[in-house]
Amino acid sequence: MNLFGVMELSGTALRAERIRAEVVAANMANADTTRTEAGGPYRRQHVVFAAMPMNQSAFGNTLAQKMGGESGAEGVAVTAVVADSGAPLRRYEPGHPDADANGYVSFPDINPMTEMVDLMGATRSYGLNASAIQAEKGMLQNSIDLLK
Repeated sequence: MNLFGVMELSGTALRAERIRAEVVAANMANADTTRTEAGGPYRRQHVVFAAMPMNQSAFGNTLAQKMGGESGAEGVAVTAVVADSGAPLRRYEPGHPDADANGYVSFPDINPMTEMVDLMGATRSYGLNASAIQAEKGMLQNSIDLLK
């Protein structure tokens, strides 16, 4: 991987973790949504990550090969945001506007503790990737200073 490959790799991870945090925030915001445009309660969303080949420049690939490294580096991509297939929670609330004939209302199966743990994981991953970018920027600056 060339000098800027680490920044590109961390950049793909930053984008993926930002999307993960946004999805978790949407889950938490819709924890009590009993009616959506599609009908029924809101469904918890999950983010699916996958490795993707990074588009390195021809110069970057050549440099990596000359230095004995691999040119086919991979980054992180969000391939899908999928809805949870689990059954909604049913609560007896006969006065609720979305109650069925028996007085039960379907609520999203969203656990605030699970969502907070997911958000903490996304936040920490984001911070670690940002730290990796800062460390590489410092190394590049030191290299430039040595060449002066």
